[in-house]
Amino acid sequence: MTPGGPPVGEAAPAKAAAGAALEPHRSALVELSRAIHDDPELCFAEHHAAASVGRVLGAAGLEVEVGVFDIPTALRATAGSGSLSVVVCAEYDALPSVGHACGHNLIAAAAVGAGIGLAAVADDLDLTVTVLGTPAEEGGGGKVLLLDRGAFEGAHAAMMVHPWHEDRLGAVCLAVDHIEVRYTGREAHASAAPRKGLNAADALVVAQVAMGLLRQHLSPGDQVHGIVTEGGDAPNIVPKHTAGRFMIRARTTDDLDVLRSRIERCFEAGAIATGCSLDIEDLSPRYSDYVADGPLLAAYRANAEQLGRRFEADDAGSAVPTISTDMANVSKALPTIHPLIGIDSAGAVIHEPAFASAAVGASADRAVLDGALAMAWTAVDAATTPALRNHLLEGGQAQLGR
Repeated sequence: MTPGGPPVGEAAPAKAAAGAALEPHRSALVELSRAIHDDPELCFAEHHAAASVGRVLGAAGLEVEVGVFDIPTALRATAGSGSLSVVVCAEYDALPSVGHACGHNLIAAAAVGAGIGLAAVADDLDLTVTVLGTPAEEGGGGKVLLLDRGAFEGAHAAMMVHPWHEDRLGAVCLAVDHIEVRYTGREAHASAAPRKGLNAADALVVAQVAMGLLRQHLSPGDQVHGIVTEGGDAPNIVPKHTAGRFMIRARTTDDLDVLRSRIERCFEAGAIATGCSLDIEDLSPRYSDYVADGPLLAAYRANAEQLGRRFEADDAGSAVPTISTDMANVSKALPTIHPLIGIDSAGAVIHEPAFASAAVGASADRAVLDGALAMAWTAVDAATTPALRNHLLEGGQAQLGR
């Protein structure tokens, strides 16, 4: 049935039932992953992906709502009505130019599979399972909006798996602000009358130089990086408008407050030096730092290893990956896990074109099915292991005080 053999222990019958329920949908899950991959949609525009996820869940008997919480591409599918509530998060947005180089197609399909497997055993386990379609992870903060609007209300645990180039138990998730910076100056002929111009492009250059000099004084974990999205219209016209998008990251939200202030002064320096006006706009809600739930993560590890997954890099003490995700905000509200599931990417790392290519194929298909089953089995453990169940029932309230 699985590379590691059938499930064992007291929860084995429920796990076997979840696996058996998932079995007829294996092809549909792989097809779903590949269909989302072949039609990459950017944040808040994932209409085809959300509809496809909803169709597969609905065909499996879950109750599906699309366009929930005033977000057209968010969806919710539920099964069971038990006292323990588990949310499985499905991401499905892509990146500009490189498509699904973060493998969100795998995340979505694995979440759907976990939901299908759990739906078959939810009533027997006093469990409520929700598959939550969470758009706009790549800079839009979809989960933050859903969290603020009550999508996780009453839930006791949340989980998802994220593709990586190897199996890891998790990552260091830096808090991050996504901002757009705009300078406004005054046009002039760049040769005949440059004295009449206020060069908005120069303002952005000054700011970037200031940030480059600041980097040697940043604390470990502090990062700032961005792109220029508007730089002028013609080389013989002094640019009136320039714009850029930047990400400011730090280990905690408190650290991010400090770093944000320092980076804003770099942008202000560009305005002062050139006489241009400056506007800074947040493009999404802030992503927080992340807190993994230890007992729930231990259960996931045991189940993933039962499927043949290995966490050799974690056992060897290798450096923990550094990322940012809006799942981190969820982790501050209720017990959450966000493990990384390995695919054969030939050394490519997420957000590289080669990783997008690796997000389809035999290795990626296996990650979909392993991720689905590992999450389903982890939720079964949460429902059937008294200590873990009580931990989640109590931790779902205590987490709110973080």
